[in-house]
Amino acid sequence: MSKTIVIDPVTRIEGHAKISIYLDEAGEVAGARFHVTEFRGFERFCLGRPFWEMPAITARICGICPVSHILASAKAGDAILSVRVPPAAEKLRRLMNLAQIIQSHALSVFHLSGPDLFLGFESDPAQRNLFGLIAAEPELARKGIELRQFGQELIERLGGRKIHPAWAVPGGVRHGLEDADRAAIAAGLPAARATVLETLARFKGMLDRFADEVASYGRFASLFLALTNERGTWEHYDGQLRVMDSQGHILSDRVPPEEYAEVIGEAAQDWSYLKFPYYRPYGFPEGMYRVGPLARLNICRSFGTPLADAELVEMRRRAGGGPVTASFYYHYARLIEILGSLELIERLLDDPDLRARRLRAEADVNQLDAVGCSEAPRGALFHHYRVDAYGLLTYVNLIIATGQNNLAMNRTVTQIAERYLRGGRLDEGLLNRIEGGIRAFDPCLSCSTHAVGMTALTVRLHGPDGRILDEVMR
Repeated sequence: MSKTIVIDPVTRIEGHAKISIYLDEAGEVAGARFHVTEFRGFERFCLGRPFWEMPAITARICGICPVSHILASAKAGDAILSVRVPPAAEKLRRLMNLAQIIQSHALSVFHLSGPDLFLGFESDPAQRNLFGLIAAEPELARKGIELRQFGQELIERLGGRKIHPAWAVPGGVRHGLEDADRAAIAAGLPAARATVLETLARFKGMLDRFADEVASYGRFASLFLALTNERGTWEHYDGQLRVMDSQGHILSDRVPPEEYAEVIGEAAQDWSYLKFPYYRPYGFPEGMYRVGPLARLNICRSFGTPLADAELVEMRRRAGGGPVTASFYYHYARLIEILGSLELIERLLDDPDLRARRLRAEADVNQLDAVGCSEAPRGALFHHYRVDAYGLLTYVNLIIATGQNNLAMNRTVTQIAERYLRGGRLDEGLLNRIEGGIRAFDPCLSCSTHAVGMTALTVRLHGPDGRILDEVMR
């Protein structure tokens, strides 16, 4: 008799989801699904609004990644106006995006995945949480909080508030960076850099202990997609799209973001509110690809800063050379991106353009169809708008990084269930390992589904006849 296991809700992620595991007649894992149970209507209720309002409206999609939506939306607004923002405005936007990457990655590494990484996947579930980590590793927890605080305070100094700053607008930004704020940011860099270097050293020292997780937490061939620049160094704000396979072959290159539909298709399934983007030339589901820190570090030639480049070379060496296909290394990639972001912030703070007074280009509606794209912490983010002659929105499509990882997350859940499920029953260890595989991608389901749920994760075990044989809820 076949079985289905359901995990509902999934915990320590941003949003609400459940997991179903399907067993065949022999009791072996036949498949698994990661269901996103939220529904939100941002794309629909933005219709009819002026495009000028979109950075502030879409920022409300999420309290973790508002900056990502503000910037992608403002860039779509730039395209509608057909303007090139002043150099100072672009560099200030870059500065805020780097701060967003730092604060979001720190949240993922220390708060969401930290209890697994530093206390162990099999540790007591009553202590395997943020409060347990604080009790067991107070200094580590404090430094993690302070690292995230560094990113949040930089966002606040630029935008006036840590969450939903009404700052980036079509054509540029509202105001610049004061000298006192610049000095305060510079003063916080050494401590932030020391924290990430210390954490990187500790993480690398634990990799041998996590060899089984590296092998089974989403290790498979896939495609990778990210923005690139002409120098081949890591990019996070501008550039063109590149798609690469797991052997390092470039399949599509220098694709302008406004032509994203040439390489990205979107599918839907009746068991999840989360869309399933795929690489269009390969079709669905064969065109599975991954985005985010691992994809960005796979696709770039180098990071472009000395400390991050040294760590990138070591990560590639540890992974055997070539593109890294183990999703457990997303944690590793986040730490490298934090380090490199700190180095780039240090460079930008010395840029004389930041003192320029011209921060916004003025224009009216010049294009009726526009795309804004930048790299959010979790991967490439697209805002596609169409407007009428008055600038009122007639079409909105948001392609979120978490959605682009959807096929890979489903593959990861199946792989972990195949490795760890024993006896056709759920236990705490399996439950957390499946969740841990999802957390490696750091999904932001509030962004990706665009409903407020009552729980965060359910896991159900289904038999071949579809009956629920076991169920665990958090």
